[in-house]
Amino acid sequence: FYGKIHIGYIPTGQVLGLSKLARISEMFTRRLQNQERITKQIAHAVVDAIGPSGVGVIIEATHMCMCMRGVQKSGSITMTSTMMGTFLDDPRTRDEFLRFCRG
Repeated sequence: FYGKIHIGYIPTGQVLGLSKLARISEMFTRRLQNQERITKQIAHAVVDAIGPSGVGVIIEATHMCMCMRGVQKSGSITMTSTMMGTFLDDPRTRDEFLRFCRG
């Protein structure tokens, strides 16, 4: 599959560089596994790395199995999300993250 990964977090001191977020995402997406698991693993990796007060991860992906085989629905997008900490507990923080993801 291919697509976009949105990662948001609220630091409590340490911050991650953009290349580190890309590296974390790439590390999990290279493995053969489902999108739901990847979404959770990325969120947990950010928490383990810097212990932020909240993490949100959204993956928008087009799966080749949907486009090339089976139902052959080109242009279909699968979205998965994981919210932790402040993103889960505070609706305003979650809404702000979701607005950023929509563009």
